[in-house]
Amino acid sequence: MPVLVASDLDRTLIYSAAALALTMPDARAPRLLCVEVHESRPLSYLTETAAQLLTELGDAAVFVPTTTRTRRQYQRINLPGPAPAYAVCANGGHLLVDGVSDPEWHARVLARLAAECASLDEVRRHLADTADPAWVRKHRVADDLFAYLVVERELLPEDWVKELAVWAENRGWTVSLQGRKIYAVPKPLTKSAAVREIARRTGAELTLAAGDSLLDADLLLAADRGWRPGHGELADSGWTAPTVSALPERGVLAGERILREFLRTARRGT
Repeated sequence: MPVLVASDLDRTLIYSAAALALTMPDARAPRLLCVEVHESRPLSYLTETAAQLLTELGDAAVFVPTTTRTRRQYQRINLPGPAPAYAVCANGGHLLVDGVSDPEWHARVLARLAAECASLDEVRRHLADTADPAWVRKHRVADDLFAYLVVERELLPEDWVKELAVWAENRGWTVSLQGRKIYAVPKPLTKSAAVREIARRTGAELTLAAGDSLLDADLLLAADRGWRPGHGELADSGWTAPTVSALPERGVLAGERILREFLRTARRGT
């Protein structure tokens, strides 16, 4: 039976220049491979060693990129190794099969959101009414499924995020702060639901997962084994679970360690 490996991307496997955390002397820094270009500028990286590990993982398991990115944002990424047959975008709102969104899956997601939580329009209005232009740089909507803000972190009032989380909780939404982005996401919109569907389709009996943010917690809990890096929302809050390993590595070296763990466990599992 195949092993399914579902991994978050940003700040788990791939890293912006600001998130690399290259704390070692310059001469000992790892060689990096750029895997994303946006508006003619390099944007995301992994180490060359991680690139080799990811290529090997593609041959040893069903590798599923599992991201909160929209489909368009995901398609900017050029990962090494075999092209994934499946991918999860928009936090589970889209299940891609050979790069194309499965319309039946998307329809099921929309029906559940309509039945179980407040509308996107209500959340957007609340964000527009309460977020201060002094620290908000952009208001964005992702694939008509959820909303997020791009903010200046040093100016962001901590109490505002807590108040937003309480407000959202009462309406069936959750809030996640990741770097310079504040996400408001419907609770039924989960990565784990899409990954369970892929496991059903592939016949996988072992699922491995990794992620760094609150939006990855459900994915990690649904997997047979999971890993989280030493940075990010989950690490900052001290989040743990019996089947999830908290790694000490931070930054781009955490991505390399996660891929080593995936590959070792996938080979043992098969």
